[in-house]
Amino acid sequence: MSDALSMFRGLSAFPITPADPHGCVDTHGVGHLVRRLAEAEVDSICVLGSTGTYAYLNRAERRRTVEAAAGCLGGRVPLLVGVGALRTDDAQDLARDAEAAGADGLLLAPVSYTPLTEEEVFQHFVAVAGATKLPLCIYNNPSTTHFTFSDALVQRLSAVPGIAAVKNPAPQPSEARARHQALRDKVPDDFAIGYSGDWHSAEAVLAGGDAWYSVVGGLLPVPALRMLRAAQAGDAAEVARWNTRFQGLWEVFKELGSLRVMYAAADILGICGATPPRPILPLATDTHARIAAALRMLDTVAA
Repeated sequence: MSDALSMFRGLSAFPITPADPHGCVDTHGVGHLVRRLAEAEVDSICVLGSTGTYAYLNRAERRRTVEAAAGCLGGRVPLLVGVGALRTDDAQDLARDAEAAGADGLLLAPVSYTPLTEEEVFQHFVAVAGATKLPLCIYNNPSTTHFTFSDALVQRLSAVPGIAAVKNPAPQPSEARARHQALRDKVPDDFAIGYSGDWHSAEAVLAGGDAWYSVVGGLLPVPALRMLRAAQAGDAAEVARWNTRFQGLWEVFKELGSLRVMYAAADILGICGATPPRPILPLATDTHARIAAALRMLDTVAA
């Protein structure tokens, strides 16, 4: 297995980025979050993903975030960094900043205002991949970017030097094996195919996926790792048992939004007291009882 493939394999945990209402990042809070993940022995940590609210932070604060995370990790766990931006030159600058600050790999979403064509996305990724020596993961997140990567585009990008992986939305479990194999047949053997969308990602790993890019893993790494390891072992019954325990959390994720729920959960668990960046509002306190009940199913708070 190449180093690039191992970096994009297993549980990749996506923590929130604590910051004040003016977008000034709490680097102490970042350090606390990533240390917890390293101690739990996640396979990689990705800062400044969607859960890390990269789109709401300026270049200087994004660099401070990477420096804080890299400084705390000291190379113990591979550090991935989201570098999405509207402009290609800005994304290139962010990639260079991440490399200089100690990142091990990059995650790139095709952020846009004007809808992008496949050729525009291809050229954007070629330019950003060529800006550093770091391996890059394609971030296919159509619910946020309103752009969906076709298998043909992923195949084309997989031949670009430096592009080593894709993070795809997890399909319905009944479709996971066929969908995964269809893409697997089109890309090189050392190109990693991972999945996000927490409530279906373990089943996608059971179907052959290389990684789970996890929102919940960024705050609750221990139960996420247990479900992921069961999926890697091919233990469908154990994955189903863990999915049952996670069900309350999946329900509030779908209803209230996983980002909002993670901020509330961090507060409920006493891990971090940050609030999401405006215009995103914190969840009303009357939702906290439901979130706490879901967390109790995972033995994360006292009964």
